[in-house]
Amino acid sequence: MAAPPSSGGDPITTKRQLVEWLEAGVKPKVDWRVGTEHEKFVFDLESKLRAPYEGERGIGALLNNLSDRFGWSKIEEGGNTIALTRDGCNITLEPGGQFELSGAPVETLHQTCAEANSHLKESREVCADLGLGMIGLGFDPTGTQADMPWMPKGRYKVMRRYMPKVGTRGLDMMTRTCTIQSNLDFGSEADMVEKYRISLALQPLATALFANSPFVEGAPTGRVSERSYVWTDTDPNRCGMLEFVFEDGFGFERYVDYLLDVPMYFAYRDGNYVDVAGESFRAFMTGNLPQLKGEIPHMGDWSDHVTTAFPEVRLKRFLEMRGADGGPWSAICALSAFWVGLLYDDAAQKAALSLIKDWNSEDRLRLRNDAPLVGLKASMGEHSLQDIAKDVLRIARDGLNSRACIDSAGANEAHFLDMLDEIVASGKTPADQLLLSFEEEWGQSVEPIYQVHAY
Repeated sequence: MAAPPSSGGDPITTKRQLVEWLEAGVKPKVDWRVGTEHEKFVFDLESKLRAPYEGERGIGALLNNLSDRFGWSKIEEGGNTIALTRDGCNITLEPGGQFELSGAPVETLHQTCAEANSHLKESREVCADLGLGMIGLGFDPTGTQADMPWMPKGRYKVMRRYMPKVGTRGLDMMTRTCTIQSNLDFGSEADMVEKYRISLALQPLATALFANSPFVEGAPTGRVSERSYVWTDTDPNRCGMLEFVFEDGFGFERYVDYLLDVPMYFAYRDGNYVDVAGESFRAFMTGNLPQLKGEIPHMGDWSDHVTTAFPEVRLKRFLEMRGADGGPWSAICALSAFWVGLLYDDAAQKAALSLIKDWNSEDRLRLRNDAPLVGLKASMGEHSLQDIAKDVLRIARDGLNSRACIDSAGANEAHFLDMLDEIVASGKTPADQLLLSFEEEWGQSVEPIYQVHAY
């Protein structure tokens, strides 16, 4: 979230307003864009501990120095710089200080990768002066929950109190995980439905391909994506695979019904976060929210509430792909290439839909549960995820070739998939490679990861 929320906008008197809010995301294909978000852990170069917000070597100093040196505009909350904005991009903070670039909506993968490269260059320069480093992984490899800093954002205080009531890993999700996310548009309600079904069914494949978090507190866990595993016990009311997406009649209204049943976290009033965690947005719409008796929500409250659902794929006014671990620059580019290739070319989208159309609920849930454990070795019947990945990457590459978006060197976007082709050919996820280094090069110590894999 780039800035403190707003309770403004029109008052909500009917469910139809909420449906229309989602419908406003429909765009003609010529206006489709790709947005890429990526989170990094920021750590002290000497201690390897995560950077706090406060102090000369803290996250606040990192934000302020980036603003002063590179022309980012500051966004403040409670007198603290909590975000930066420039040219359609936002730098934001996750609860434990995970440093996130929310990229601008751009036309090509070349642009989103150049944007990521520029952001990392600027951030590395400032981090070096502050004695800080950055690393892209799905889960903090060494820090305990007690080691984690907390950022001074009001919504996180509400979530921190509520999370332990609904799952055992919510605080880990908030402070010890990092992800890469790709955001894509749709051309109609029917197009949204197709894209949602494809991306939700294939999200476990993305989890496996980008699995990059096999360590917790300095030791292997036996899982390749601790980040993805954490989501299985965070909050069942707002996470998961959303099987209703595959049911007849799914569309914008059905998703609104789902969101209305997701418990609230907060309402923002007069510069303060009112803790309404666990309450019903439906009750809010009838003026029966106990903490704000007689008040009804405005559209600003709805747009905030939409961001508090955490399914594997999230619908806002675009679709968010949420299955990948944090990783290096090549992974940032590869994730958006994967989804753009599948979903921004008509023939590729049709082929991807055909590939997943006969999968049933048990198939999808098995892959979701197994991918964070064994990566590409997860299977559906006689076919492993590695086998499925070969077909999916072929479709994605065809889609990117068809787009024919050429950079100044004459290359199209398909080469951003090369990293994934190598992973699939070897059958080894990035996590498998980390485990191999842990055993054969690092003397069963995780500490070298901060030198070898830092940005």
